[in-house]
Amino acid sequence: METQQLSEREQKALAIATHTKLVRKGDLWLVPSQSGPKKYTVNADPDSPRCTCPDFEARQLRCKHIYAVEITLKREYTNDGQTETVTETVTVKKTYRQDWASYNKAQVNEKSQFLAFLYELCSKIEEPIQKRQRGGQRLPLADVLFAVTYKVYSNMSARRFASDMRDALAKGYVSKLPSFNSIFDYLQMPELTAHLKYLIAESAQPLKSIEDSFAVDSSGFSTTRFVRWFDVKYGGTEDWHDWIKMHLTCGTSTHIVTSVELSNAHMHDSTYFKTLIQQTAKAGFTMKEISADKGYTSGDNLQTVVDHGATPYIPFRSNTTGKSGSELWKKLFHYYSFKRAEFLTHYHKRSNVETTFSMIKAKFGERLRSKTETAQINEALCKVLCHNLCVVIQSMYELGIAPEFTSEAA
Repeated sequence: METQQLSEREQKALAIATHTKLVRKGDLWLVPSQSGPKKYTVNADPDSPRCTCPDFEARQLRCKHIYAVEITLKREYTNDGQTETVTETVTVKKTYRQDWASYNKAQVNEKSQFLAFLYELCSKIEEPIQKRQRGGQRLPLADVLFAVTYKVYSNMSARRFASDMRDALAKGYVSKLPSFNSIFDYLQMPELTAHLKYLIAESAQPLKSIEDSFAVDSSGFSTTRFVRWFDVKYGGTEDWHDWIKMHLTCGTSTHIVTSVELSNAHMHDSTYFKTLIQQTAKAGFTMKEISADKGYTSGDNLQTVVDHGATPYIPFRSNTTGKSGSELWKKLFHYYSFKRAEFLTHYHKRSNVETTFSMIKAKFGERLRSKTETAQINEALCKVLCHNLCVVIQSMYELGIAPEFTSEAA
């Protein structure tokens, strides 16, 4: 049987599915923990699977318990009266040939091109009038934005990052050299949040002519804070890392992020959908398709997509009948019900938003090092800005675009 290479979580999931008993209760599954007597509850919804384990709560991505349920569901049992045969179906993903020549050029030149683009973007920020402060004037705002974003891109400690800032000063990217510990103070500036969102929208501009299909979703970034969690169902108290939730819209061709919002861990995804779509439209993107999972299904959200000239590909919940609601709701429900294959062809583009989160976390980390809420928000936005600039650089070599950041100054 042809198989694909399994990740570490999938290997552990295979062991769970093979050697332990998974109990099904309606749409939910009880999956035993490998490290103790506890059991975790898994909702195996294919569009938005959920698990109560700490790994899923921190990452908001498939954990070994979800994989174990999916493996169990894929098994087909046949009985010939004497022996029971278990056939395991392994799905092999379709792969695409990598343009290694363009990829290698992009990677080799990424850092130097990243600094040039970041400097160009930060130069668009107008310097506000500064009040007299104790200890002298603050670093210019453009230098502050350059420093905090470059620090996140480097993935290094502030002390080791100091040498990179000296090189940036020598090349003229900053006008003054900040002390290594002042960068933490800059991340705590509330006014940086709006500027970083502006720079994210600006960094996506070179791909306006390429992207017309978008996907919306959210994911968690863990923080340095701990919260105490008491499991009422199974008993026991645990300390978990707290996390913040990032909501974003991305293009499904290049994975460029066009809009982003941050919230606390327990905010519902659907409330941010309209804002994300409006911000993408404001950035000048022409939208033809919007994909999202069924957590975003509402009449308001569907109408928002249609109002911006796009077609929504958002599945309906299993208990939806289509007998009530607006004419738009009924029309889209019947399309979803009777042309399911055609719907899924477009809806499968939604997986690109999960790829986008994976790219950001793999390259710039899934944990936020900052300690205050404001600094955590700004650090998360810096990760998105770094991701966008890397996507633009990759597109330069693979798609042959000539990046131009042409909007007026903020």
